[in-house]
Amino acid sequence: MTHFTGKVAVVTGAGSGIGRALSVELARRGAKLAICDVDTVGLAETEALVKAEGADVKADHLDVSQRELVLAYADGVAAHYGKVNLVFNNAGIAFTGNIEEMSFKDIDRVMDVDFWGVVSGTKAFLPHLVESGDGHIINISSIFGLFSVPTQGAYNAAKFAVRGFTEALRMEMILNKRPVKVTCVHPGGIKTNIAKKQEQVEGVDHDQLAKQFDKLARMSPAKAANIILKGVEKNKARVLIGADAWVLDKFVRLTGPRYARGVAAFSKRNGL
Repeated sequence: MTHFTGKVAVVTGAGSGIGRALSVELARRGAKLAICDVDTVGLAETEALVKAEGADVKADHLDVSQRELVLAYADGVAAHYGKVNLVFNNAGIAFTGNIEEMSFKDIDRVMDVDFWGVVSGTKAFLPHLVESGDGHIINISSIFGLFSVPTQGAYNAAKFAVRGFTEALRMEMILNKRPVKVTCVHPGGIKTNIAKKQEQVEGVDHDQLAKQFDKLARMSPAKAANIILKGVEKNKARVLIGADAWVLDKFVRLTGPRYARGVAAFSKRNGL
């Protein structure tokens, strides 16, 4: 028996990366799974991996930027399993470019997935989590929800918003004595495909961006998933993943607004 045995866990963005690793680790711990992604091929691969672990799994194509679909999805999962205990709002995308070069459409797309997708997933499942009497919402922010970097204005905005939204939600659940725990996760450099899949403004070398990201991404998704699940078991308000996340969080706290000069210089040196 584990903390997750018999619980129903929802994982968005389960087709690859941290979402896939979370799905597999939850399956190993005896959870029942509802996994979703816009990537049907990747989702099918994750479904096969989860089934190989012997888990009961429901896999669905879902675009988290489509609110009505998310609301219907939540009701469908609750009807299928009879309850929902854990929701990992993990789906996310990235976009690189200076703010003055990005279009409103570029910014909207990132916000629709990375922020509004989290809001929709939270709001859609919250009544079911309350009803379960044993709920937990885990929202995936980023190391870029702790500090900003050049060319990631849209991503920074979304991840800072996820952080603020999630921290407020945790306080509300405590104040209103709801049976729902809340955790915000800030991964550092994790070896996922987000950089390879991201889009960018015209004139930015996509392959070079992906190469630079790979140099900084040192932790495996499996290790990240284990850290997240340990944090969930301990009901941590915030989970930092990776030495880079811990060091940079302390750096920002110590230096305040002055951190921007150091980050800008680092970004210039590393072509970010």
